[in-house]
Formats: sequence, structure tokens, C-alpha cells
Amino acid sequence: MPEKKLKVWLNGRFIDYDKATVHILTHSLQYGSGIFEGIRAYDTERGPAIFRLADHIRRFMNSARIHSMNLGYDEDALSGACIDLVRANRLESCYIRPFAFYDDARIGLSTVGKKISVFIGALPYGQYFEGKRDKGIRCMISSWRRINSNILPVEAKASGNYLNSILASNEAKNYGFDEAILISRDGYVAEGPGENIFLVKDHKLITPDTSADILLGITRDSLMRIAEAAGIEVVEREVHREELLTADEVFFSGTAAEITPVTRIDGVVVSGGKAGSITTLLAQKYYDVVRGKDEDFIDWLTFIA
Repeated sequence: MPEKKLKVWLNGRFIDYDKATVHILTHSLQYGSGIFEGIRAYDTERGPAIFRLADHIRRFMNSARIHSMNLGYDEDALSGACIDLVRANRLESCYIRPFAFYDDARIGLSTVGKKISVFIGALPYGQYFEGKRDKGIRCMISSWRRINSNILPVEAKASGNYLNSILASNEAKNYGFDEAILISRDGYVAEGPGENIFLVKDHKLITPDTSADILLGITRDSLMRIAEAAGIEVVEREVHREELLTADEVFFSGTAAEITPVTRIDGVVVSGGKAGSITTLLAQKYYDVVRGKDEDFIDWLTFIA
């Protein structure tokens, strides 16, 4: 595997990719008790640049606080490790995965007194929906409901939260769809398994608000700010599921998914079966931003010297 030639960062030092191993009984492997982030770096005319690094690391630290994890590193140290890792691996466009976990093989649910390790990996990465990012994907409304903050803290990007996402995504794929759409406990549109969702109606950009227990996506925030700068009205509110079927356009957003049009939902054609004009506009502006072609948002990029 090519990635075995890469270096990863583990507890303050660089080691070979294939040397980053843990005990089979590691707590976070058994119970899903880790936290993580997904960050992208893009190739630009000034070299590789990490997109919104400080915001991702801040969310990583917030996830740690929510789960009472003392990582032993501050934001500057972790940001610096990401930068050094991309540089050490001589990567251009890549995906960066910080991960903090209970590196302890003792049996038992409690995490009190258990060792915490912090890992960062960086590897080349293409499209999440391979070959479908531009032409669009087919989704189904999942029978699984989105978890809510009375069950697990949804603001934390925690490993265990994503069992909910895996069930929904697998269900969709087993029925022949590309991805799922989750509905909240109260019956409103929430998000995809690993993506936030937007719809366009009457030239307004609409997205579910926090009442649907969504993850506060950094790509989601970026697109709302890019849209506002382009003169597009942005509305955060509760969204009824049937609104997706009557929307002018629907698309997913996320670090991995970037901007992916949704062209069918439960067999109903939406967005005219293709990426709509506002989706296309926002996608182009987003890709200009992450590749350093938009000076208005250049401060979102951390360039790797």
C-alpha cells in the first residue's frame, strides 16, 4: 500500500504509517470512545494549503472538552503537527485525520484514569463520491433517525456517534442508493450520514438549524458565508422532508463530500436531475477559495512553506 511509505504523528513524534498500531482490546476500538476531525489540504499556486485548520482544531478540542478528554496538547501544538506532517510527507492535496483515543487495553467502560493517545494521519485523497461529485447522487430518506443531544452530544465529532451514520448509509446502499438522508427525532430534515444538507428555493439557500441536532459543519459554515458574500440570502430553519422533493436544488456539503448535488430522493427527481445554477455557482466559488484563488477568503488557508 502506498500509504505505508508515509509518516504519521503519534503522541508528539513521527513514525512510519504501518508502525502506528494499538492493542486489539484498546478501549476506543471496543467502545467507540474516540474523537476525530477531517481536514483537507489543497494544492494552490503557492503550494499546499490547509483549509480552515484553526477552526477544525478548535472543534477537535471542543469535542475533547465535551468528553472530558485531556489531550495534553494545545491548539497551536496540534495545528503545528498537522502542518509538519503535510510537509514531511511532501503532500499537495490530501486528507488530514486527527484522532484522540483511549489507548488502554483494560476491560471496562469507565475511561477514568485511562491513557489517551493523539494521532494525526495525512494521506492523498480524491472524491468521496467517486465520479459522482459533479453529476449528482441518489439518496433515500433513512428509516433510522438522527441521534439527538438527549442521547449523545452531537456537537462533538465522536467516533461512537457515527454508528448512527453507518446504519443509515449502509441501509441506503443496500437499497441501491448512493447515500442516506437522516430525519431528526422531531421529524425534520437533519443531515446526511457524514454531510450537511442544503436546499435552494426561490433563490434562497436553506439549511437545517441546530434544532435538528446537526453537526455544525465547517464546510457548511464556509458555504453560508460564501453565499452571503455573493448576495444569496441564507436561511437556517426547520426543514420538512417534503421540502426536499419540491426544492429547486438540493446538495450535500462536507470536508470529504465537498459540494455534491443530490438529484434523486426516494426515486423522485430533484434539481432537474442535475446540479442547479446556485449549487454550481457555490461549488465553483468554494473550489476557488480552497485553492487560493479568492483573496476575500485567503485567511482561511494555512500555506505550507
